[in-house]
Amino acid sequence: MLIRSDQGFNHRANSDITPAHVYARRREFVQQLAALACLAGSGQGLAQTVQRPGKLAALNSVVSALPGAQTADTPTPYKNASTYNNFYEFGTDKSDPAQNAHSLKTQGWSVEIEGLVKKPGRLHLEDLLKLSAMEERIYRMRCVEGWSMVIPWVGYSLSELIKKVEPLGSAKYVEFITLADPKTMPYVGSRILSWPYTEGLRLDEAMHPLTMLSFGMYGEVLPNQNGAPVRLTVPWKYGFKSGKSIVKIRFTENQPATAWNKAAAHEYGFYSNVNPNVDHPRWSQASERRIGDGGILAKKVKTLMFNGYEAQVGQLYAGLDLTKNF
Repeated sequence: MLIRSDQGFNHRANSDITPAHVYARRREFVQQLAALACLAGSGQGLAQTVQRPGKLAALNSVVSALPGAQTADTPTPYKNASTYNNFYEFGTDKSDPAQNAHSLKTQGWSVEIEGLVKKPGRLHLEDLLKLSAMEERIYRMRCVEGWSMVIPWVGYSLSELIKKVEPLGSAKYVEFITLADPKTMPYVGSRILSWPYTEGLRLDEAMHPLTMLSFGMYGEVLPNQNGAPVRLTVPWKYGFKSGKSIVKIRFTENQPATAWNKAAAHEYGFYSNVNPNVDHPRWSQASERRIGDGGILAKKVKTLMFNGYEAQVGQLYAGLDLTKNF
């Protein structure tokens, strides 16, 4: 209805070199995809499969000129960014999402807008894709476990959507609800978290130009394991704040409960700004390792305040005690 699956929105996992039994399974899967492409695809589609198994449809975009939207850091290799993921709906190991997320169905996707807005309703993916011009932004991304990546995202500022739906004056927060489908997400229903996965931002954080609705990365539509078909990207916060596979956006007056804060409030605060001076109860946040730069043997680098975006977002937290509001 919205996007034909044979044009790339049938998101597939990408292969990577991992333990032998996992690699064998992925190699077999890729070979099956190549065979299907021979049977059903055009010459162009087959060439793409041969050049890069699992290659997804391109998204046209321009390089963003927004301050902070580009970094001189070398982007993480695509194979690492698409096979080393946190997406607990598909498993708790970093390699699980790439193995399991092929079951996610993205055809006919829509996002419901609810709460304190003048224009609530349902926006289909087709409408979201047309809402604003696509930009490529290369963001540093930092996870609370101590690893980081540099990823070229494709999308636009969430503020474009927020302006369209016109929040009421009483709206102070934005809540993001993600898909929780036990039929396609094998770990939904596990006792690890409360489902569906929810996240939230203050309205001014959500309106900040660096906060993105992302539909792609590395010039292609998002792989399932990275949050297809639409996700949040907030580069100055720890990665779990950037909800994947969003199905509902709700505007509220009160601070929404969030998944990890409900699971362990003493470890995961509502703000979750990257802050090297506030340690996680079980490990330091002062340094990090970049995925793709040697794995666990990679040299640690210093973690930057607000993940290096202090000049752009620091004013949002003026006067706020970031050791209490972590």
